[in-house]
Amino acid sequence: MAGAARLSSTDLATLAARVLALAGERRLGIVTAESCTCGLLASALSEAPGAAELLHGGFVTYTKANKTAALGIAPELLDGPRGAVSPEVAAAMAEGALERSPAGVAIAITGVAGPSPDEDGNPVGLVCMAVARKSLPPSVLERNYGDIGRDAVRERAMIDALREVQRLLGDRAVTRA
Repeated sequence: MAGAARLSSTDLATLAARVLALAGERRLGIVTAESCTCGLLASALSEAPGAAELLHGGFVTYTKANKTAALGIAPELLDGPRGAVSPEVAAAMAEGALERSPAGVAIAITGVAGPSPDEDGNPVGLVCMAVARKSLPPSVLERNYGDIGRDAVRERAMIDALREVQRLLGDRAVTRA
């Protein structure tokens, strides 16, 4: 199965385990809000030791309508020039997930994995990610991976998002690719 191969990536699995360990050390649960990764990040985190205690779950909000219904994203924000793929939407997704969960950390990913540009003209490979903690402003990343294939875009986005969680949780072992 192609999906299983994506989730067996050594880098992704190692990073997911490290992030859950850091969250456990800080007594912070994690929640995800995913669009283009469609639950793959929550699935990767669920495979790591400690997931039963630390992973509160996730929101898969693939459509604009569900981003509004499930996460409380203002329709006006989604109707902006870049639609659902903007740093502002990623931040709102993370904050919406935090508001609706007992978790202390939220990870949001929204973007265009492909195979074609989205309805707002955003190119394949454009991804925005946000990591939010209660009482702190979200940290937002924007990447344009290019048209490297749907699976590669999603995997790279998940790895970058998890590295940002590491950084925000004070992991001194964080490395940037």
